[in-house]
Amino acid sequence: MLPFCLHFFDDHWSRNRMVIGLDWSTTYPELVLAAYSPNEEVVHEPAGCCMIWNLKFPRKTSPEYIFTCSEPITAATMAKFHPNLIIGGTYSGQILLWDTRSPKRTPVQRSTLTSWAHTQPLNTVQVIGSKNAHNIITLSSDGSMCAWSVEMLGEPREKLKVCDAPSAGLLDVFPTCMAFFANDQNNYVVGSESGNIYTDQRHSSRSGSTEGNAARNHPYKGHSTFVTSVATHPSPGPVSYSNLFLSSSLDWTVRLWSVREQAPLNVFDDYSECVYDVCWSPIHPALFAAVDGTGRVDVWNLNNDMEVPTARSHLPVNPGCSEPAAINKARWDSTGLFLAVGDDEGHVRVCSVAESLATPGADDWTILAQVLANLKSTSQMI
Repeated sequence: MLPFCLHFFDDHWSRNRMVIGLDWSTTYPELVLAAYSPNEEVVHEPAGCCMIWNLKFPRKTSPEYIFTCSEPITAATMAKFHPNLIIGGTYSGQILLWDTRSPKRTPVQRSTLTSWAHTQPLNTVQVIGSKNAHNIITLSSDGSMCAWSVEMLGEPREKLKVCDAPSAGLLDVFPTCMAFFANDQNNYVVGSESGNIYTDQRHSSRSGSTEGNAARNHPYKGHSTFVTSVATHPSPGPVSYSNLFLSSSLDWTVRLWSVREQAPLNVFDDYSECVYDVCWSPIHPALFAAVDGTGRVDVWNLNNDMEVPTARSHLPVNPGCSEPAAINKARWDSTGLFLAVGDDEGHVRVCSVAESLATPGADDWTILAQVLANLKSTSQMI
């Protein structure tokens, strides 16, 4: 149900690099972006590298586009509403912009290194909003979040401290990942190095209230260590599940949460290694994918089974290796029929998800409501 149908690897640019970011183009659905860590084995090669692969040319051994920069890339995304632009975040805290229309491989625009922006590595870069009103949102390990205009990277439109605790210094949050809730430019969820998860708002009427801040920033506790990813429910279909989110961690678990409950609704612990990424299906309300350090790709269906994944696939062993690589990233395409995964040896593979698994039935939304009600009642009894 999860066969690997495509494999992308450039012998020069992918070798000795890890895949640290994946994204699909919303304009050209056949294009997938992969961002890579530095090649530590070669001195005179650009530290940062992004490549765009084309699913229409599976036999082609080179990418459609190659973009580079002089410093390590820590996050990257296709610029929604700007089909020719790629946005990268760097180890120094800078934002870079590449343009597929430019003959250059290097950035066409970059932010200024200043204390008014970020001063530490970026771990999240995303575009939120509508076609006529949108921002680049960046999150840094220094605990700051900035909003930027795509047209002007001179300085951020706004900068704020995420989940700023009232007792500053004692409860500082060191964020590792972030996701905004469906169709929402204000409310977001943040994972941290400690394992705690927080929800917060960009613009809050309670910003001056210590009591309001304390209530809003009360952590969701469950993970025992570093949160590797958070994913908010995309909530397509007749019933909204925008209160749900998933998290993965180095503690070998995935957890399902509701913003209305402080404890997780369910813990998925069928893992023997760190879980590095988790993501909801864009079309099926109960389906999500998770990837781990053993090279495993799992697809879970909440309506089917909470104990074991509905489908599972293992990465093939890469040439010259004795065991499968760890998978760092996973992303669904917009159709929900393809899942791209990237590993720590620079390989990108695309899984073809069986339609019987990927496509929701008419009653899957109502079934999920009952499943969640049962989970809530069970957790209250414990």
